[in-house]
Amino acid sequence: MASPGGRLEFRDVARGAALTEALAARVTSLGRAPVSVMHVCGSHEQAIAKFGLRAAFPPELRVIMGPGCPVCVTDVPEVDEAVALARQGVRVATYGDMLRVPGTAGSLADERGRGARIDVVYGAAQAVELARGGEPVVFFASGFETTAVATAAVLLADPPASFSVLSAHKYIPPVMEIVAEMPGSAIEGFLAAGHAATITGWGVFERFVERHRLPVVVAGFEPLDILAGLVRLVEVIASGEPRVDNAFPRCVTREGNPAAQAALWRVFELQGGRWRGIAHVPNGNLRLRDEFAAWDARRRYAIDVAALWDHAPAALVAQCQCGDIMAGIASPHDCALFGRDCTPDAPVGACMVSAEGTCKIWHQYGGHPDLREIRRRA
Repeated sequence: MASPGGRLEFRDVARGAALTEALAARVTSLGRAPVSVMHVCGSHEQAIAKFGLRAAFPPELRVIMGPGCPVCVTDVPEVDEAVALARQGVRVATYGDMLRVPGTAGSLADERGRGARIDVVYGAAQAVELARGGEPVVFFASGFETTAVATAAVLLADPPASFSVLSAHKYIPPVMEIVAEMPGSAIEGFLAAGHAATITGWGVFERFVERHRLPVVVAGFEPLDILAGLVRLVEVIASGEPRVDNAFPRCVTREGNPAAQAALWRVFELQGGRWRGIAHVPNGNLRLRDEFAAWDARRRYAIDVAALWDHAPAALVAQCQCGDIMAGIASPHDCALFGRDCTPDAPVGACMVSAEGTCKIWHQYGGHPDLREIRRRA
């Protein structure tokens, strides 16, 4: 998106208006409504809400956020493992968003309030530095392919024996299969995350498209990136010939980053596991290979989570619709707790905890990230 002066411009008003008109024309040409597409990235939802893009989407187009928040899909037993380690006196380091994610009997933030040693870090390398002091440190690692590569890199760099990893890393392509196969799914195409695709390459989605006959377009995160990606996605839907399209060529190639992929698969292997509130996802979890058992917290420690299971979830937790929201079946406004009993200051579900959670994003930007709806309510 180079301007006449040769600069890259991603927030150009005139281009945004042109893309908005193009998007409306493409959707109208389909001659039916609604047209439902899904993005699988919290960063896309943040940008859509922050820049009020839903007000620019044609009314016939439904852009739904899927399971693109790694903190939100970290399952309760995984949180329980970290909580149990903290209760056993082990020092735990993790990302800030993980602190308040609820497990069976509370969160890491609750344990820190009781005196547990829990550090907030910005990345795996910082957790390694904490361990260099000699005290054992467990890095509770979450995130998709991008952060998993960073975890792999520190494990390949011969970290100290005092360092270990409790992996809650997830791999996005398999959960797209689950969403596509859900009974009654009306999703007609996917907008894929550009940063993850810089690692995997856009070619990783070709088998998915072949199996499910649903198009995938890789897009970046600036307003024009998202609008351009949606225009391409609707164009492919209209063509009736599903394919993978790359709307983020300045960063993404078909092959991706071979060195990063080599590090990722050298350290991790795929295993099935539950994604919170969604389903068991075959090959959806990234777990350490046997060669890295010395740094695997699950093998190093006897993690006693049984004591946590005696605590039944609170009634409000049972009402939380976070799983349906992440699967694209419901929106935050379908949940009776949203903005009332569940707020960022007092979150009930993981979708209200993470900066990439749909509920927190919608709450942050006025309760409904569609300016047309806000005007109607006013």
